[in-house]
Amino acid sequence: MKLICIGRNYAAHAAELGNARPEQPIVFMKPGSAILPNNKPFYYPEFSQDIHYEVEIVVKIAKNGRHVDPQFAMDYVESIGLGLDLTARDLQQACKEKGHPWEIAKAFDHSAPLSPDFLAPASFAQLDDIEFSLEKNGQEVQHGHSRNMLFPIPELITYVSQFFRLQKGDLIFTGTPEGVGALTQGDELVGYLYTTEGKREMLRTRVR
Repeated sequence: MKLICIGRNYAAHAAELGNARPEQPIVFMKPGSAILPNNKPFYYPEFSQDIHYEVEIVVKIAKNGRHVDPQFAMDYVESIGLGLDLTARDLQQACKEKGHPWEIAKAFDHSAPLSPDFLAPASFAQLDDIEFSLEKNGQEVQHGHSRNMLFPIPELITYVSQFFRLQKGDLIFTGTPEGVGALTQGDELVGYLYTTEGKREMLRTRVR
């Protein structure tokens, strides 16, 4: 299983970090060891002093494929979940300044809290306009709609399949909207997806 992650896929998020709007998807990977399952707590690592939360729609891939044709891209969506792309912002900045890769800032152990459940595509009124949000300590800090993605889900599937063979069970983290921020020990994060039946809690983790 691969965790394929997309950076700067919302213009407002790119702007809040002072980054240019990308001309094509920015892709990076996380290993399976990055997954934090079953709403387990996240233990703040000793190597960073500035861990940030980033809530994202996560697409679970339904079948194997390469060079996926755009018209068939949505056939590769098995289900939709929610995840957090936790980022050691201080390490990321240091790596960027030196021109180094920044996997240590993005792909460290348990940097990808993942919703225990994934929902069938039929759970959403429109797959091109999925609504989602994140609360920190009971206050909403991020709220997004997939319609605001610079590169929509079908385009992401087509793009990444040029480089990586998609396999059943792979996960695509599709990018985060604006509102990212720092975590401290004791914080509680709760993520939601908005389905045809209403707002549904998908993940919850406490920082320790």
